Amino acid sequence: MLTSTTFTWIWIGVAVITFFYLLFFKTAPYGRHSSVNWGPMISNRLGWILMELPALLLFFVFFYTQKEFISYGVAVFLVLWFIHYFNRSVIFPLRIKTAGKKMPVVIMLSAIFFNTINTGIIASYLANNSEQYGLDWFTTWQFVLGLTLFVTGFFINQYSDYLLINLRKPGETNYKIPNGFLFRFISCPNLFGEVIEWLGFAIMTWCLPSWAFFIWTFANLAPRAISHHKWYLQKFPNYPKSRKAILPFVW
Repeated sequence: MLTSTTFTWIWIGVAVITFFYLLFFKTAPYGRHSSVNWGPMISNRLGWILMELPALLLFFVFFYTQKEFISYGVAVFLVLWFIHYFNRSVIFPLRIKTAGKKMPVVIMLSAIFFNTINTGIIASYLANNSEQYGLDWFTTWQFVLGLTLFVTGFFINQYSDYLLINLRKPGETNYKIPNGFLFRFISCPNLFGEVIEWLGFAIMTWCLPSWAFFIWTFANLAPRAISHHKWYLQKFPNYPKSRKAILPFVW
């Protein structure tokens, strides 16, 4: 019988394979790397909403269908999850200046599948282990460090997105070199912030499903940052050569 733990380990294995595939063989075709060769296309803004919305809604569905009791710690996790995914599924798509841009439907569907699996295994674990996250959990090093990293990562992600979105003046569609903040050191501080954010969530909840989600986040975003970095270097001859892709001074 396939247990939830076994499934989660298999899911982690798929993430590792995906990481190497995206790093060495294929760039995910959305955003600046979008390609019509991947089949039917959908509005970039609508695609973002549809692919992120399951994580916002299904978390509560998965949780409440398994357990009605919510401990203090899990209540905090629920709030943080809601803040992140309300931003990703509602606020961020409305902020981005992507008029006329499209993404492949297959990318949207794969993201829906990804979000459904990760949301399901995390929500199920928290629902069935809610008691371990009582008031005393707030004084553990896991919660203190994890919450600090989550908030820090969220700020980095939000401010980096703000700088990127405001690079373009109304009506502009061309790409520009971002500067300031962590862009002085890396090409993709927005992706770096999200990695830090979910590392914090994994530490804060200290459970295998959350670590699986962090591994998946890194497996998706690190190769994408590398692709962005290479794209900047190819498109802009004057692009700062000292910048790394996603990890300051390292990678």
